[in-house]
Amino acid sequence: MTHTLLPTSLVGSYPQPDWLIDRQRLAGRFPPRVRARELWRVAPEFLDQAQDDATLLAIRAQEAAGLDIITDGEMRRESYSNRFATALDGVDIDNPGEALDRSGHPNPVPRVVGRIRRRHAVEARDVQFLRANTDRMIKITVPGPFTMAQQAQNDFYEDEAEMALDYAAAVNEEIRDLFAAGADIVQIDEPYLQARPDKARAYGMEAVNRALDGIDGMTALHICFGYAAIIHERPNGYSFLPELCRCKVRQISIETAQSNLDTTVLNQLPDQTIILGVIDLLNQAIETPETVAARIRKALPNIDPSRVIVAPDCGMKYLPRAVADGKMRAMVDGAAIVRRELAGAA
Repeated sequence: MTHTLLPTSLVGSYPQPDWLIDRQRLAGRFPPRVRARELWRVAPEFLDQAQDDATLLAIRAQEAAGLDIITDGEMRRESYSNRFATALDGVDIDNPGEALDRSGHPNPVPRVVGRIRRRHAVEARDVQFLRANTDRMIKITVPGPFTMAQQAQNDFYEDEAEMALDYAAAVNEEIRDLFAAGADIVQIDEPYLQARPDKARAYGMEAVNRALDGIDGMTALHICFGYAAIIHERPNGYSFLPELCRCKVRQISIETAQSNLDTTVLNQLPDQTIILGVIDLLNQAIETPETVAARIRKALPNIDPSRVIVAPDCGMKYLPRAVADGKMRAMVDGAAIVRRELAGAA
């Protein structure tokens, strides 16, 4: 971990440039679960190069804002999950199935027709590129096994839990390769732990722990209420938080800005570092540093500041770039205000 008190980081995504992806079409639909190649504005033979260039923009924007932990901005992804989920054996991506999204709407999803297996590393090059282009700590994100199981049509397994565990084995292999490629932190994205708490209790935690089996590196877990641009209503608490103490993960992301979360829930997670969401992604107004500082202070009666990483509530994918840049700077400046206060009180 970085030794800076209250280090700053993205949860994962940064806005993709308009020249790379059709942002209007991207925002006008639910996050794709199957491939959505029609979203890219760049011809297939130039796409890798364009995504590399966009990744450099995302890295430099984070560095310029002063972030301590840098991600690749997920520039190469149509959604946080589909790039990995459609690269696995056992999935018929040409004949998709259907599953209900967390909003209750049907969405085309990968159709599982055989055993889920990872045939090759999916994101290892992403980490190598990120590592080669920044000297700061780096984080990469990978979709979680429980969420991928919820975002699939199961036409093979007798038991959904068994399918989730095979997804977990694939994620476990990927995480090992991501650390080997140079990642400092690997984050598992598991928004459906929040959206489907009953199934999460039944087998979700087991799947996450299987994905982390034998992993020594620094791992994070992102649970969320859904992208603010798409899921507007926010509960004021998590349906699946105390259970996470049993999880092997070392860091857990919690949204507090848009939901105005009662931060006493942090007392239920006494061991993990908290990635504290303090940037509201529904409101495009850029917070003042003092607003960010106040959101950080609100959590501190319930957690030691040495266990806090300051971050946005969720991914910044759907924000205009200028807004994302402003919010990142406010986040860094707000963290600096509280850091100075803590140093003065020490």
